[in-house]
Amino acid sequence: MTTEGRIEACRSLLARFARFTARTLRGEWHAIVVEPVQRLARRGLSGLLLAFVAAFGVIYFHAIAQHPLGALWVKRLGGVKADLPLWLSLLRTPVSLYVPALDLPVWAGITQLFLAFAWAELALGRARTLAISYATTLAGTLTARVMIAAGPGWGGFGLPPECAHVLDTGPSAAVVGLFTYLAVIKRAPVVFTLTGGSMVWESIAVPNLAGREHLIAVGAAIVLGLLHGRRERLRALLRSLLPARDRAPAPAPAAPVPAPAPAQTQVLPAPARADRRGDTAMAPVER
Repeated sequence: MTTEGRIEACRSLLARFARFTARTLRGEWHAIVVEPVQRLARRGLSGLLLAFVAAFGVIYFHAIAQHPLGALWVKRLGGVKADLPLWLSLLRTPVSLYVPALDLPVWAGITQLFLAFAWAELALGRARTLAISYATTLAGTLTARVMIAAGPGWGGFGLPPECAHVLDTGPSAAVVGLFTYLAVIKRAPVVFTLTGGSMVWESIAVPNLAGREHLIAVGAAIVLGLLHGRRERLRALLRSLLPARDRAPAPAPAAPVPAPAPAQTQVLPAPARADRRGDTAMAPVER
């Protein structure tokens, strides 16, 4: 290939890449900004109910935790640690979403929290937003228990026993999970890089308990995002994997019922009226 041919091939490749980038950014802008703004215009501020509740919940618990008695009650209601019984951790997990983390600035995280819940509520609805946020948080909390139980080593998977006494609270795992889930289903690579990619870098740079939980939340959100819209396929796959004896037998087709034959009515001959009249007329003559 000559030099001019190589230059022309490079130009064609760059032009394709530029068109692909422009098309991707245009679609991402429409999915991230245009669609939520249109839905917000239709629904009004009621479409941001979860975002306001989450933001004010974090502010409320942060204000209460500034006092000794309030900090005690916040810890009892939403304090989650790996050394607690599992049932107690599961009971406190929903409240722990509103308890700010000790090592993170509260006011800087409220903006991310509000944007994540606002975008998710407008795009997914309230029920799915709560389900995704709780599922990603719970995945991080339970996996952290497994890592601590495994102990140091295991190729960097395990954590030291001291991490079991670290307070595990805050909405950061839910925020990362929501952003990652929305980035996957909306095909938004820029959002995914800024949220999920940054959490992966954080877990590598600072290998602590929070970084590991964020990484697990990103992984759980990716799996949930890939399964989005594939409910019927999953049901068909599960049905195909079931053994034949466990499947419910198909009902046998009902035999056709023959229609009843119409009843045949016997027609009787009408009496001869002329004969009767003749008999009555002859009676007085015979006298």
